[in-house]
Amino acid sequence: MSDFKFSIIQEYAPFFLSGTWLTIKLSVIAILCGFLLGLVLALLRISKKKCLSFPALLFIESIRGTPLLLQLLITYFGIVPLFMKKPDGVLSAALALSINAGAYIAETIRAGIQAVDVGQGEAASALGLSAWQSMRYVILPQALKSVVPALGNSFVSLIKDSSLASVIATPELMYWANAANAQYYRVWETFITTAVIYLFLTVVTSWILAKWEKNM
Repeated sequence: MSDFKFSIIQEYAPFFLSGTWLTIKLSVIAILCGFLLGLVLALLRISKKKCLSFPALLFIESIRGTPLLLQLLITYFGIVPLFMKKPDGVLSAALALSINAGAYIAETIRAGIQAVDVGQGEAASALGLSAWQSMRYVILPQALKSVVPALGNSFVSLIKDSSLASVIATPELMYWANAANAQYYRVWETFITTAVIYLFLTVVTSWILAKWEKNM
């Protein structure tokens, strides 16, 4: 630590900034797409029709039961090449992170829906609302409000999990940290800087989400 070279950080500062921006974009895309996917999966999961609930359960457990790193590799080398000749690291990372987030968010939303008192649905039905209207206007708003903290934790976890995208040549923050380390073989300058940036992102995100949760 006594010979800490700030010149390395200064040289790679533009790359760290671009990598940080891509990390943020990947996390936001993944949480938004993951939320939509998770909402659909949660509704299918609680369906009384086995033809809907079982495939959703199988998909969720398959994603939750396998490593994200493996999902990234399968997406990059297997799924994306089916639709385009040259695999795209950013697209593959966004897709894999969204699917992974969707599986976990689905279980979070499902738990929130099932935590809503049964009487809420019965009251809505007594007022003449259909099953879909009851879910949309009565149950889901209460369920989503109760799972805001868990969704916030998912977003924070996504910021950290996005670092795995570096293995498929996605130029996010960890990718440039590895590039700098490979060039200079300097652990402290590269990885400590990267750790500080990740810590800053997660702390600020947690603070913003806490404020939002309090306002709700």
